[in-house]
Amino acid sequence: MVLKKNDFVEVQFTAKIKNGEIFDSNIKEDLKKANLNIEPKPAIFSLGSGMFLKGVDDFLLGKELGKYEIELSPENAFGLRDSKLIQLIPMRIFKEQNLRPVPGFVFNFDGRMAKILSVSGGRIIADFNNPIAGKTVIYNVDITRKIEDVGEKAKAFMDFLFRRDLNFKIDGDKIVVETEKNMVKFVELFKDKFKEILNLDLEVVEAKEEKTGKKEEKKEVVEKEKKEKEKPPVSS
Repeated sequence: MVLKKNDFVEVQFTAKIKNGEIFDSNIKEDLKKANLNIEPKPAIFSLGSGMFLKGVDDFLLGKELGKYEIELSPENAFGLRDSKLIQLIPMRIFKEQNLRPVPGFVFNFDGRMAKILSVSGGRIIADFNNPIAGKTVIYNVDITRKIEDVGEKAKAFMDFLFRRDLNFKIDGDKIVVETEKNMVKFVELFKDKFKEILNLDLEVVEAKEEKTGKKEEKKEVVEKEKKEKEKPPVSS
């Protein structure tokens, strides 16, 4: 069974720098070995759709289920280091956030991660390059299965796009997605992607919210029923 573009697969993988240092994985034993505080979970993605590192994605197209070792040059992995991304950050930026810059620490600057290289008086040098930039990496990938269930594909695709659980149902060649009012227009922007990758027409509807009072009332009823069930039987 040769894998092709838009096929969904589940993989187990471990990614390491060529010197053997593990920097990513979804295998519990390897995460523990590397002291990475990451919750291992299945990696499900559509081939050729930009849901996984492109170098790995390109390699897997045309392959079959099984295990592969993929060595990627910096150009095909996380790019070359860019000297322009090593920048001077004013100390006041840290003071405003009540932060103390220390060499080696990583900070989030408006969504951009940077590692502090040096601190000298009011001069802080930060590196905005990806930590793996400029390095040859190796991915050990085990393609464990091809996903056939359209619901599982849709969930994996939406987890990737929106990083959250959304209620949905599939009706023939259409997928109906429920989301909050302020998210409707945003989700609709991906209509073409749903068609291209899942071959489904997208309909987005506003989720109905229960009133707080009704939610609390329902919760109290459930708790009451639970307590009734837990009561010991009355002996005669």
